[in-house]
This record gives sequence, structure tokens and C-alpha cells, in this order.
Amino acid sequence: MAFVSHSAVVRPARRRHTLRALISLWRSRRALARLDSRALDDIGVTAGQAASEATRPIWDVPHHWRG
Repeated sequence: MAFVSHSAVVRPARRRHTLRALISLWRSRRALARLDSRALDDIGVTAGQAASEATRPIWDVPHHWRG
């Protein structure tokens, strides 16, 4: 039986998780960009804040993701 290192098994799973998280972030930012002023008021975000967040590049992730 061949030995497979733990890291060889974990890396693809971690990459899939990272990719899913980035896609989710991208979708969230797109949805935020489509909200009207009434919806933005409901969530307590100004139009400027929403525009700023929605136009951030995909690699600009929240600080707590950078671990």
C-alpha cells in the first residue's frame, strides 16, 4: 500500500473551500451593488459604502480571512 501524505489530501480540499469562499464573496458583492436605496437603508449601509464594497477586487478579502 502506497503512503499518501496528509498534506496531499488536504490541499485540494482547502483549495476548493477557498474557491467557494471567493465565489460567494463575489456573488455577495454583486448582490450588494444591485440593492436599491430602500434595501440599503434596511441593512444600514449607505450608497457610498455599498459602491465601495461592491467594487473591491476579488482578492481584496476581509482581514479575518488572512489568518
